[in-house]
Amino acid sequence: MTGELSPIDKAKFVAAKRSVDYVEDGMRVGLGTGSTAAWMVRCLGELVRDQGLKIKGVPTSTRTAELARDVGIEVISLDEAKWLDLTIDGADEFDANLNLIKGGGGALLQEKIVATASDQMIVIADVGKEVETLGAFPLPVEVIPFGWETTKSLIEEMLISMDVLGRDASLRMNGDRPFVTDEGNYILDLHLGRIGAANQLAMVLNQMPGVVENGLFIDICDVVILGFGDGRVETRDINEGTVEEGKLDFLESDNLFTDLQD
Repeated sequence: MTGELSPIDKAKFVAAKRSVDYVEDGMRVGLGTGSTAAWMVRCLGELVRDQGLKIKGVPTSTRTAELARDVGIEVISLDEAKWLDLTIDGADEFDANLNLIKGGGGALLQEKIVATASDQMIVIADVGKEVETLGAFPLPVEVIPFGWETTKSLIEEMLISMDVLGRDASLRMNGDRPFVTDEGNYILDLHLGRIGAANQLAMVLNQMPGVVENGLFIDICDVVILGFGDGRVETRDINEGTVEEGKLDFLESDNLFTDLQD
């Protein structure tokens, strides 16, 4: 089946396949949200089914929880787990320091809570997610619905003093209604073009009334696993300062992934 995948989906698949090598029996694992993370959840489910891997998964969204249960992973809450051995998740952008923009799937709040409650965070991504400077991907900011238009105006005014190229913010929609997160909040997407001081911007955003959390993940990610369309995989460990390269062969019998969609 994987032979029928597009190059971008092959890249996501091999990154996800490589990431589950980090998972060991008995671990408590944070399960990310998004198309690349969905491949990872399916890969873990295959290990649970075929090799008897015993893990407990803490999902970062309701849709990840549903998928994890469907493939046989035991799902528990973060309160039950208290602390995690590992979180594996995708990213919308990452830079050379493994700082990230996340939240394209609308689950940034739970994703950040779970990632920071883990001994290690691994990001899986296709090579197109690597950038020299964060900001080309719109930065998601989760805000409470009450007074969201005022919050939006305050954010746009604050951006005047930030090192960014653009200052427009838009409310994320789901059809003709605002997109609503699992926590019942809205998301503002900030179209910044380039973020010159991501750490500063993250701190200023989170000090604003009405803002719940932002999609800048600074100094949280430990490892990035990059997938390529030809099956190559590159693993970068920011703590060890290492870069490892390898290649995974595609199997035509990977029926586990046939119903995954972006």
